[in-house]
Amino acid sequence: MQTFTKSVADLVAEAEAEITALTPSQVQARIAGENPPVLIDIRDVRELSASGRINGAIHAPRGMLEFWADPESPYHRDVFSQNDSFVLFCAAGWRSALATKTLQDMGMTGLAHMDGGFTAWAEAGLPIDTEKR
Repeated sequence: MQTFTKSVADLVAEAEAEITALTPSQVQARIAGENPPVLIDIRDVRELSASGRINGAIHAPRGMLEFWADPESPYHRDVFSQNDSFVLFCAAGWRSALATKTLQDMGMTGLAHMDGGFTAWAEAGLPIDTEKR
């Protein structure tokens, strides 16, 4: 049997202590402002289908995020090198906290994550695209 010295909650709390967290309202205000951030949706494709999307968000599955962000990776996506401000989100904010911390550890700047994730965005009554793709 495995013995864990840290829980997922511990890892998330450590990440949150070192990253910027924004509320959905703060994210919406930044989107509407000058030099809006790129929203990065790291949820699984099944979550996108079931719950919908935030208009304009780029889907970068959690399993590929570091590979897409790293300019030296053969899987690099230009969106990560053509912009300087990013807000990551998942369903509830745990995965995006860990992902934001990882990208920050890789040397990326201009990062934040959306506290409460897509769920908090939807609960705040902010716009969601539910069109099936």
